[in-house]
Amino acid sequence: MVFAVLLSGVAAPAIAALLPGFDEVRRAHRPSEAQLLDRHGALLHELRVDNSVRRLQWVPLQEISPALVDAVVRAEDRRFFEHGGVDWRALGDAAIDTFLKGAPRGASTLSMQVAAMLEPALRAAGSHRTVTQKWDQIRAARALEARWAKREILEAYLNLSPFRGELTGIGAATRGLFDKAPSGLDAREAAILAALLRGPNAPPDVVARRACGVAATGKKLVDCKPFEAIAKSALGRPPRLEASVALAPHLARELLSRDAPRVVTTLDLRTQTAVLEVLSRQIGELARRGVQDAAALVVDNATGDVLAYAGNQGSGASAPFVDGVKAPRQAGSTLKPFLYAQVLEERLLTAASLLDDSPADLVTPSGLYVPQNYDRDFRGPVSVRAALSGSLNVPAVRTLMLLGPERFTDRLRDLGFEHVVPSGDFYGYSLALGSADVTLKELVNAYRTFANGGAWSPLRVLPAPPGKPRAVTEPGAAWIVADILSDRGARSASFGLENPLATPFWTAVKTGTSKDMRDNWCIGVSRRYTVGVWVGNFDGAPMRDVSGVSGAAPAWLAIMQRLHRNEASAAPPKPSGVVIQRVRFVPSIEPDRDEVFLRGTEVAEVALAPMVGAGVRISYPGNGAILAVDPDIPEAAQRVRFKASQPGEGLRWRLNDEPLVADAVGAVFWKPVPGRFELVLSDAVGTVLDRVRFEVRGVARDAIAQ
Repeated sequence: MVFAVLLSGVAAPAIAALLPGFDEVRRAHRPSEAQLLDRHGALLHELRVDNSVRRLQWVPLQEISPALVDAVVRAEDRRFFEHGGVDWRALGDAAIDTFLKGAPRGASTLSMQVAAMLEPALRAAGSHRTVTQKWDQIRAARALEARWAKREILEAYLNLSPFRGELTGIGAATRGLFDKAPSGLDAREAAILAALLRGPNAPPDVVARRACGVAATGKKLVDCKPFEAIAKSALGRPPRLEASVALAPHLARELLSRDAPRVVTTLDLRTQTAVLEVLSRQIGELARRGVQDAAALVVDNATGDVLAYAGNQGSGASAPFVDGVKAPRQAGSTLKPFLYAQVLEERLLTAASLLDDSPADLVTPSGLYVPQNYDRDFRGPVSVRAALSGSLNVPAVRTLMLLGPERFTDRLRDLGFEHVVPSGDFYGYSLALGSADVTLKELVNAYRTFANGGAWSPLRVLPAPPGKPRAVTEPGAAWIVADILSDRGARSASFGLENPLATPFWTAVKTGTSKDMRDNWCIGVSRRYTVGVWVGNFDGAPMRDVSGVSGAAPAWLAIMQRLHRNEASAAPPKPSGVVIQRVRFVPSIEPDRDEVFLRGTEVAEVALAPMVGAGVRISYPGNGAILAVDPDIPEAAQRVRFKASQPGEGLRWRLNDEPLVADAVGAVFWKPVPGRFELVLSDAVGTVLDRVRFEVRGVARDAIAQ
């Protein structure tokens, strides 16, 4: 801080006016460590943002050990409390030593040194100050004493002085050299620090000798050996200056900088601490199964405030700098609820509709796709409620066949899944099982819509007005899916009644595991919170025998229980567009029950035939297939056979809205030509059974002839 350029010709009152006040100096103090604070102002994380110096928060004098204050005064300015800024006796002695004895030495008081710290023009250009600089320093010190109290001068001196290497200020010095707070210094440590003020980079033995001299002031005999041991221990290694609090490293690296040294977030310290403890414990229990990394996010449903942000927890993390909240990973079964919400909303299915859970071989552009359930078993006809709550894969794929991958990708993008960029044909039917890459942040915010009536709004980690909600899913459809995900009885067929998804209060929850056991998810909502947990390995190594229920779910349950330790969670109120209807299944595939429907879709009886997904489909070509015209093959031999999944009378085919003639078993042989096509299969009365889009590439033969 510069308060003057040249003081020689300035009157003393003017010098005093140019000096900054103590409060101004303290406010201008810039630590090298930035601070991330929670919503209540509590410290979450400390991060170094200035690599040129190591300076911590300003330390008030009352928080500094009296032993250090005493040692510094005795070493640097023993008559500090008696003079008015200049020790004339010491100055005279210094002049005699310098000019008569040829042994230059300084006599700067603490006040003079503080004045030089505030004004670069007063600092020595080489090893000594000029006479003019010394005179200006004297006048500045007297002016400083006229404005500042003695304790303020002492406090500023201890906070501004360099102690060792890059360690500047008493806070950094005590933490870096002794791993203590300034208040905890003993007399010998205080003497070491006082000795460092004269020679910050002196060798340990020299510092020990000077410290012993400081301690011996006013005493007859002092044992110097303890000072040698302390100096060697503190100064014989690089300073240890770990962050005092490190609870949110990934968020701190994102938000903190030299321009943003103190940032208040929406996080809650107690929630953050609890989440980190839960993840650490779960990673420890899963370590023998090859699990190294974990991440979690806790969000307030109403506001979108992030209350806990754990980017990667675990002492043995495979990639500790990877932020698991934002890292794209394969979604697994966590996308199924959004698929079923969309088909419910579009009135294609109800919660009581029957789906065929039987083996299915699907032709895709990349080959034959054969979806399997997690347990490799098939249950035959099942309701949508049973299929979703049991996380059955084949019914989900059949549901996506009914809706179409393109429409589903559009919905996912509306829900904030920014990494779902390619078209639906790129993913194909595997999208129902989570082949797309998503982030934990995207998943948590999308699940939050189930607690908010289908409305989506952005999350926030910085205090700001809440984002404007945007309707994505019809409230009734969102409510029904949440009801299914909270149905402990329906879930029991796959997971049993007692599992980590069963909470004593209302929650709606879903797990997911990606292929090859590389990602494990558990995302769920209560009335107030949405909690998401991911476990896996960022280095790509697969886990061993870890599913959503055994991997992420126990941590999710523990976090939810902490959040609701003293807070109830009831189911959201039923929207007006949802009705309850008693349903009977014929035959008794599932027990009679009260089911929830979107108004106008309710039925009292659900018959087995026909089942959604069990009817006739197009088995070739697959949706998104790319076929090629080969000019080296005779034209007559180039034919594409459009095939149905099963033969039937009255099947009708249309290609780009043009009718095709089928043979006796309902198949069609078509001469391929380059272009893009939509193939539609209908029954005898014109009901569309299936449709696919495909492309033919190559050069038409008539073009070759030309």
